[in-house]
Parts: sequence; structure tokens; C-alpha cells
Amino acid sequence: MTNAATPVPAPSGGASGVRKVRNPWAVIGLSLITCGIYFLFWTYYVFTEMKDETGEGVGGPIGVILGIFIGIVNVFLIPHEAGNMYQKSGQTPPVTWVTGFWQLIPIVGFFIWVIKVQNALNARWESR
Repeated sequence: MTNAATPVPAPSGGASGVRKVRNPWAVIGLSLITCGIYFLFWTYYVFTEMKDETGEGVGGPIGVILGIFIGIVNVFLIPHEAGNMYQKSGQTPPVTWVTGFWQLIPIVGFFIWVIKVQNALNARWESR
């Protein structure tokens, strides 16, 4: 298992920022303990990291606004943008917008969704 947040330097292609390898169980636990507040921070950073990586996407501020007002959008948008990162590099995406349907399963769906999405992001950051 990795630490809750292990920094991974950004690729040297003009992209800035640091990508963080996060433990999905830490994301789940902190989200539950803080009644979802940590999840909003996680959403901000994930959208920011993906936009820094690809130069496309909604980015952190808009991602958080969507998360607060129409959160169901992010359930599909986060794995969609993560999958696009893989496609742009010619890889098969481990997650797509369809991954969002896991969230529709009561309680365990959240756990499965976070684990799938965070593991996909971790694999991407570690491969850089």
C-alpha cells in the first residue's frame, strides 16, 4: 500500500504541478470522517491534476462547484477524464464514464468507485 499522498513529479512537457499517489482507503476513510468535506478537496485536486496532465478538462474549481451543486455529474466525469488521459497516450483506459454506475449501488458502490478511480490515477502517476 502507498501512503495517503505520495508526491510524484509532473512530466517535463510543460505541465506543472505535482501528481499525488493516494491510498484509496485513506480517501474513503477521510471522506467518511469529515462527512464529505475531504471528498470535495480530493475532487479539486484530482480535477486539477488531470487538467495539468492533459491540458483539457474542467479543472479543480469548476469540478468542486459541480460536486457541490450537481455531484452526480462528477461521478461520471472524473472517471471519464481519467480514461481520456490513458487514451491520449495510446493505452486502454481502466476507467471510463461507465465506471460512474458503481455509485448507484448503495453504500458499497462508493467504495468500489473510489478504489477503481484512485487506483487508475495512481497507476497513471506512477507510470510517469
